[in-house]
Amino acid sequence: MVLQSRRLAVRVVLVLAAGLAACGLAASAEQPFVDKFVLSDTIQPVTAGELDRAIARANSDGARALLIELDTPGGLLDSTRTMAGTILSSKVPVIVYVAPAGARAGSAGFFLLESADIAAMAPGTNAGAAHPVIEFGPKPDETMNQKIENDAEAFLRSYVTRRNRNAEAAEAAVHTSHSYTAQEALDQHLIDLTASNDWELLKALDGREITRMDGSKLVLHLAGARIEPLRNALRDELLGWLVNPNIALLFLIGGALLIYLEFNAPGTIVPGALGTLMVLLAVFGLNMLPIRYTAVMLLVAAMVLLILEAKFGGHGALAIAGIICLTFGTLTLVAAPVPEMAISPWVAFAVSAAFGSITVFLVRLAVRARHRKSRLGPLALVGSHARAMEPLTPEGHVLVEGEIWRAVASESVPAGTPLRVVGLEQYLLHVEPVQPQRPPQPPA
Repeated sequence: MVLQSRRLAVRVVLVLAAGLAACGLAASAEQPFVDKFVLSDTIQPVTAGELDRAIARANSDGARALLIELDTPGGLLDSTRTMAGTILSSKVPVIVYVAPAGARAGSAGFFLLESADIAAMAPGTNAGAAHPVIEFGPKPDETMNQKIENDAEAFLRSYVTRRNRNAEAAEAAVHTSHSYTAQEALDQHLIDLTASNDWELLKALDGREITRMDGSKLVLHLAGARIEPLRNALRDELLGWLVNPNIALLFLIGGALLIYLEFNAPGTIVPGALGTLMVLLAVFGLNMLPIRYTAVMLLVAAMVLLILEAKFGGHGALAIAGIICLTFGTLTLVAAPVPEMAISPWVAFAVSAAFGSITVFLVRLAVRARHRKSRLGPLALVGSHARAMEPLTPEGHVLVEGEIWRAVASESVPAGTPLRVVGLEQYLLHVEPVQPQRPPQPPA
């Protein structure tokens, strides 16, 4: 009887535990949530793809909103337009939050901040300085600069007014590169609120009515919402690492050296395969960045000068000129609108000096090896000195560089006569006596 009572009690406990777990899962499923995407990088095609996937995820998984934590110095204008357009067309409300303290929404980041349904900043952050910088190609004239500036202002104004924000203050960030602190942006009605952290932000937004781009009204219900961080896929992590211009440059230079080693030692396979892969990855990464063609021409000129130095010798002048061209080419290779997207001067100097020295050294080794190849085998004996081991009448045996060869002379010579090899015919050397040098005669 006691045993049956214990079994009954255990069953009751298990049923209650299962019921509580099911209630917990149901409550968790019903609890509202907000997807969170952290954008702490430059604005370029890789980050544009990451944002597109984050918004697609938020639009499909039932999130009440997408929270974008932003910290960027800026980036490319084309990528900015793409990302702003993705935010504006999102079905799920997008909250752009410049955080944590010390973060910024500089240049292109200001466009993203103003495109959001809710624009927010943490204390100690800043935004603005959004004047477009043209670094690609020749310097545009004043008319072209004005066109680019007006186009950027019109693009910003097109959605700032729809968001009921201060268009004049927003245009000042483009026209005069003005930058705002969090409090200044709030006072100028460029953002909707300030908050110290995510939870404070969501609490302040609960019950707020927003106007979407299509003019519809929407009330946010974010009280008690949990935050679901969106993690980047391994593909995005690798692309973000590869689009770094310093990494791309190192891959390009390292791959070029490995391919050169493969040409000088054919059949090793590994250097050629690895070098080709590195060069292709470098080209792929650099293809996502604005490249100056004048810098590419400098790199080509540098290679030509380094090869000429190694082959013909220029007492170091050609090598120095090549390294200077290589340095300027790498420094100006990427037309970066912000310093964070440019190649580091230290990387450019180090790569140029190392690559220039290694290239000159390897090419000289290759040139010397080619000269040695022409003197291998019996033909290498032509021009060598020999000594008659027996009288040549006119044939006999001679000693050439420690080897005994059968030779024929142009005239009979006694044993021990110093000779010089002048030709070779089917392993028969042709020799002639070495004419003794006469001492110089004193002037009369």
